[in-house]
Amino acid sequence: MAPSEISKHTKTNNNTTDSRKQTTETVAGIDTTNWPTDGTALICIDPWLKPHASALRKRYNAYQKWVDKIEQQEGGYDKFTKGYEYFGLNVQPNGNVVYREWAPNAIKASLIGDFNNWNRNANPMKKNEYGVWEVTVPALFPNVPRIPHNTKISMEIPGGEIIDRLPAWIKRVTQDMSVSVAYDAIFWNPTNKYEWKHKAPKKPSKLRIYEAHVGISSVEGRIASYDNFTDDVVKRIADLGYNAIQLMAIMEHAYYASFGYQVTSFFAASSRYGTPEALKRLIDTAHGLGLYVLLDIVHSHACKNVLDGLNMFDGTDHCYFHGGGKGQHDLWDSRLFNYGHPEVLRFLLSNVRFYAEEYKFDGFRFDGVTSMLYVHHGIGTGFSGGYHEYFGDTVDEEAVVYLMLANDMLHKLYPGILTVAEDVSGMPGLCRPVSEGGLGFDYRLGMAIPDMWIKILKERRDDDWDIGNICCTLTNRRYMEKTIAYAESHDQAIVGDKTIAFWLMDAEMYTNMSDLTPLTPVIDRGIALHKMIRLLTHSLGGEGYLNFEGNEFGHPEWLDFPRAGNNNSYHYARRQWNVVDDKLLRYRYLNEFDKAMQHTEEKFGWLDSPQAYISLKHELDKIIAFQRGNLLWIFNFHPTKSFTDYRIGTEWAGEYRIVLNTDSKQFGGHERIDESIPYFSTPEEWHGRKNFIQVYIPCRVAIVLSHKP
Repeated sequence: MAPSEISKHTKTNNNTTDSRKQTTETVAGIDTTNWPTDGTALICIDPWLKPHASALRKRYNAYQKWVDKIEQQEGGYDKFTKGYEYFGLNVQPNGNVVYREWAPNAIKASLIGDFNNWNRNANPMKKNEYGVWEVTVPALFPNVPRIPHNTKISMEIPGGEIIDRLPAWIKRVTQDMSVSVAYDAIFWNPTNKYEWKHKAPKKPSKLRIYEAHVGISSVEGRIASYDNFTDDVVKRIADLGYNAIQLMAIMEHAYYASFGYQVTSFFAASSRYGTPEALKRLIDTAHGLGLYVLLDIVHSHACKNVLDGLNMFDGTDHCYFHGGGKGQHDLWDSRLFNYGHPEVLRFLLSNVRFYAEEYKFDGFRFDGVTSMLYVHHGIGTGFSGGYHEYFGDTVDEEAVVYLMLANDMLHKLYPGILTVAEDVSGMPGLCRPVSEGGLGFDYRLGMAIPDMWIKILKERRDDDWDIGNICCTLTNRRYMEKTIAYAESHDQAIVGDKTIAFWLMDAEMYTNMSDLTPLTPVIDRGIALHKMIRLLTHSLGGEGYLNFEGNEFGHPEWLDFPRAGNNNSYHYARRQWNVVDDKLLRYRYLNEFDKAMQHTEEKFGWLDSPQAYISLKHELDKIIAFQRGNLLWIFNFHPTKSFTDYRIGTEWAGEYRIVLNTDSKQFGGHERIDESIPYFSTPEEWHGRKNFIQVYIPCRVAIVLSHKP
């Protein structure tokens, strides 16, 4: 079906659920039967939103207009989001190849490549009234396409200029640095299709995410492949106890050092790591080990490259993007999509759908959501949490509606899908269903948490840690909106910043991390706090947890991609698995603790338990105590003071036993606690709890106790 044929196609998809219909289910025990259906149901959860009811209603109406248009005039989500089957190069059953491209400003176009000796007159294209060009390339033989590889579209634009472009919907591009830095489009049509062996695992009720970059996943100074990652890394992730992998830098990007955030070809999985089939094997293998696989998807902006990107695609600056200054992201030096155009919506929604269908990704982490939500893109703006910041002229309604449509489409077509928003602003309703007036994400990233830890480690002595502020930051999240907590992600691993391990131990990481050397105060402190910071973040910070590749064992180097500033070296664009595998090095202690932490969460399930009740935040003793997931958590951050018979209030009466102890010898601790000794509660009120237990809690140690009535 041709795009935007509004007057010709009026068939309604009767299988699509009307998002305006409310169920009679309850939300947090609240009967939703009488909730409003105009996008203001969020107010029933958060009454502080009431002054902004008209803004909620307005954006919901804008969303619903698109839903109605897509359903009535485009055949519904299912057809509208399969643009990749209509646009680009698609093989017909008889071997013919049909190529279509949206380039409304071009006045002449042709398909060129090795198959026709780059003859601009051999395969001319015809343009319809919607700006879509089309050509059919007859089969070479029955069922044998004529096009082998290397294809481009040649266009003439007003004024007579001839421009060559990579097809916007191309599914594979490659780079031959000996010829040009620009990418070539490859017609990818393998004879043997990949055969999937494993079904996706059951949708997890909580996420333990291992964020990873395929290219840096080798100990060698080179770009690692999909096969390297599949064979060498995926099993490590499963053994550690994570239940999801988040893959970065998969969508093709011309500049390796951009970390994948300057996308050039949106439908092409990066060829620098291998073939599409190799990526499918990676995901299939992960599924076989019970791992969800999330794609870090970049729809917040696009690379400014012209020769191998979308910029100036048909000779204008406003084909896929806003024209003029509105289409420029000054901070990122990139282009901004026009989310209000139907063909841009088709392109982006189909792009998400493509990765779910073709590669069987189980979810998406949407990058740069803050930049999308606001016309100021978050540049030079600090969010205080005042609700006026989330509504009004500063909000980009078209981008908000796009995210509503993307989440609505994904969750309706793929019930097991998971979506995560990278948003620092705290937009209300970001992680509530679209039917309530929310944006429909499942989780948001707790981006204030790593900033807090880095600030503490940079600016405060151990004696001056603000226990109350730490607890506040870790628990300050929107009611009924799930958060993924993390102590550090890839952002903190990049050169120019420091990982937590580096902040704690960089002075001695290259000299004193061997068990053959004495345990110095710097290393002792670093190992202890590395474990405690992670455990507190994991247990208190959200309903999901994220770790960046290698940080679990205190990776001894930062991450620095090859670039002019480092003489294009790959030395720091790698992960040193050898140091964690070496039984003489202390990195293994951190790795073993991370493994125990993930597996303990799997057993006791605190991430999908209600938010913790903190019964104690003692500034002088540096003690934090709380209950979550039928577990009692006790942290002593004091650098020197250990406490004997320290009273900890608890609501639960009965027997307690330690299930996780950061001071255990296997985690590089001092083995100061006898884990075989049970603790019994005393029925006396303490710190607002009905009972208390008394524990020995050494300095810089955390213990987790399970409760048996």
